[in-house]
Amino acid sequence: MTTPAQRYYGRWARLYDAVAAVPGLRSWRARAVELLAPDPDDTVVEMGCGTGANVPFLRDQVPAGRVVGLDLTREMLAQAHSHADRTGTSVDYVQADATQPPIRSADAVLATFVVGMFEDPAAAVDRWCDLVGTGGRIALLNFQRSDRALATPLNLAFEGFVRLSTPGARLTRASQATVLERRVRAAREALVGRTTSREFETFAGGYLGVLAGRVE
Repeated sequence: MTTPAQRYYGRWARLYDAVAAVPGLRSWRARAVELLAPDPDDTVVEMGCGTGANVPFLRDQVPAGRVVGLDLTREMLAQAHSHADRTGTSVDYVQADATQPPIRSADAVLATFVVGMFEDPAAAVDRWCDLVGTGGRIALLNFQRSDRALATPLNLAFEGFVRLSTPGARLTRASQATVLERRVRAAREALVGRTTSREFETFAGGYLGVLAGRVE
């Protein structure tokens, strides 16, 4: 049986694929991969890989390693397979739940725009840290509201963006930006509790943040 999230993202997979590759987002994705800083022969798992927009950047960073893209939605993975620069002998895609990854081991984990969807993001991050083990690398890239003074009007638009991009969100009056930020904060706190040598950067006027660290 498919979940509401699978039906939602399956319906919009083609549009998501087009949006995921816009120039601005490409530069932010590339920077997130740089902060992940995998070694050239590492196996990197991307949790919630969507249509594989991060895979070319990951593959460039691990020329002697492997990239595994994991996503719950079949249509998203089909879009990933349709791009020549997102496939190859060193790339695998797996349809599975990122909160319960069926992966035995990895050297690094990347998660972009996905922890805000989880009911228990801290537990998911803990599992990813266990997966990579001591010395492994984790990076989380997420949207957030900006705390800059001039961003107040845009924060209202951000609420609308989150509501439109979240399955079932239009059926509730609760602030979806607040829900998203609470989940992102929980994921980041879990990562801080498990890692050292952390780096945090914001982009796009403060509306994007990436946290990366090495598991203790």
